[in-house]
Amino acid sequence: MNLSVSRIAILGAGTSGIAAARLAAAGGAAWVGVFDSGDPGKLGNAVKELEPLGIECHFGDSALQVPAGIDLVVVSPGIDLAWPLAQAFGETGAPLIGEIEFAYQQCDSPVVAITGTNGKTTTTELVAEVLRAGGLRTSEGGNYGHAFSDLVREGETGDVVTLEVSSFQLETIDQFRPRVAVWTNFAADHLDRYASLEDYRQAKLRLFENQTSDDFVVVNADDSIPGLAASLTTFSAFGSEADFEWKAGWITFRGTPVFDFGSARLHGRHNAENVMAALAVAAALNVDLASEAVQRTLRDYEPPRHRCEPVGEWDGRCFINDSKATNLHALASSLRGQESPVVLIAGGKNKGLDYRELRKVLPGAVSHVVCLGEMGEAIASAWGDLIPCVVAEGMDDAVRLAAEASSSGQVVLFSPGTSSFDMYSGYTERGDAFRGAVHRLASEAATG
Repeated sequence: MNLSVSRIAILGAGTSGIAAARLAAAGGAAWVGVFDSGDPGKLGNAVKELEPLGIECHFGDSALQVPAGIDLVVVSPGIDLAWPLAQAFGETGAPLIGEIEFAYQQCDSPVVAITGTNGKTTTTELVAEVLRAGGLRTSEGGNYGHAFSDLVREGETGDVVTLEVSSFQLETIDQFRPRVAVWTNFAADHLDRYASLEDYRQAKLRLFENQTSDDFVVVNADDSIPGLAASLTTFSAFGSEADFEWKAGWITFRGTPVFDFGSARLHGRHNAENVMAALAVAAALNVDLASEAVQRTLRDYEPPRHRCEPVGEWDGRCFINDSKATNLHALASSLRGQESPVVLIAGGKNKGLDYRELRKVLPGAVSHVVCLGEMGEAIASAWGDLIPCVVAEGMDDAVRLAAEASSSGQVVLFSPGTSSFDMYSGYTERGDAFRGAVHRLASEAATG
């Protein structure tokens, strides 16, 4: 598309929408307008940033007043295509694409794209770090960090751009074709957005639809992906036959040891799978996996905050913060990743999840459970006949009860399995509360 003669409407004034608007303006679009039906009083910062660039802002009720002559509609991932705003602009007949697609059409670098229900962010960061260690210039972004449009506008895509992509972003692609596409795993999530689990899966599967035999796919061996055209590499740390496997604490590639996971700061086999995916991407792009730079990068990499993050020790117990585990699959993955039974702190907002689904995962993985939040009593009821369960009154109480139930050398794992909004503004605040409770416990013990 020739931007210089294009009138472009951007739907949504969040991070992605603002980035797309900036890219459109920088590309010389004839006219750019941002439309958001949210409260105009809460969008003042967007106005201050966009209007000096010559970008029109239409917020609140006026966002539904569609101007004539729109050539392209760019939709932010947070906007459901069934919402009135998207429906109104869809009726113009103009092409409707997402921010990821819009940025891709202006990008000269090949793309590594990572999707999955869990592990996307850690894998994305690992991929970028390993590629840089292997001598490739890359920046990471997409569904977290910098929006793709900002990376393109700022000329930061390098030899290859590394993107985390969500199902919401993949709904609105057209030409988007990753040189390397990564599928970390798949489980139920976002059923408040999708009519069925299959609809959610089909949105994610769009990651592969434009690939050819010249491209590469990296897939969890536990998942079956139909109709792949690209060259396939598989990984598994849980016993499935794969190209990358777990052997006595080592990651192997087609039978050859390539990384001693015991030397890493990451914890758990689910994180070993994230490392495997990063190594598979690196191999596809001809990076030497055995180089000291790559090995050092993997050893020194620290997990993102709130994702199986060690936050402290007390009397020989290691406390792990996995507050980002906001669904049951993430909780199950975290448990499977541990090498010995943990004391688990779980629970949070009641969003209709059935914790009985995890009963088969618990034996041998969990010695005691401390139940927290709105789901506390329900979890105790679902698991109490299998494992000792106790309901905590709050975070400090939960940490104290877990410490009392654990023994020296054991891990106390905070992996809630649901969202945080019963007690906190988000998983970040919840994880910080857990860290603070651990530090208070250690401080009280030190002072007697």
